Amino acid sequence: MRYQISGKQIDVGEALQTHVKTELGSVLEKYAGRPTDAMVVFSKNAHQYACEAVVHLSTGLTSQASARANEIYAAFDQCAEKMDKQLRRYKRRLKDHHKARTEPVELTEASSYILAATDGAAETDEPETLQPMIIAEMETRIPSISVGEAVMQMELAGAPVLVFRNEGRDRVNVVYRREDGNIGWIDPGASK
Repeated sequence: MRYQISGKQIDVGEALQTHVKTELGSVLEKYAGRPTDAMVVFSKNAHQYACEAVVHLSTGLTSQASARANEIYAAFDQCAEKMDKQLRRYKRRLKDHHKARTEPVELTEASSYILAATDGAAETDEPETLQPMIIAEMETRIPSISVGEAVMQMELAGAPVLVFRNEGRDRVNVVYRREDGNIGWIDPGASK
């Protein structure tokens, strides 16, 4: 397994890196089987440390957790606890998903853009153009998975929305968390 442990404007020492590899490795060993890589990023905001961890599993799923604490080790331990809880909750589904899938999850490359937010005061004024300002452009991957796997992936990543290629219908679909707590599923062309 590959680890990428870094800090945003803070130094991450060897002792912390060893602690992260040991603890995160034991959490992943219990539930995930064959994780491929993990990215752990530490940062400091005022007096609090933050830890964000993203683990890519060999089944194509991604698990994500974050935590804050007054000490850097406590922030990581809370983050690892959250990841442990997520993986424990989905353990049966992760194992079933792994057995049913004989090939690795196919990923399609796509462009992802971040658009500038509109200014609250400027909403009353008429915009000069209807084209939004793009402030960042990145590459992203769209997995080819089932709807159930997409919902599980969205839950594991803690994301409000997930775009995926539906294996059963071979077209792009979207699942999202609704305000009432339920999950919405958009399948373009399903009404035909």
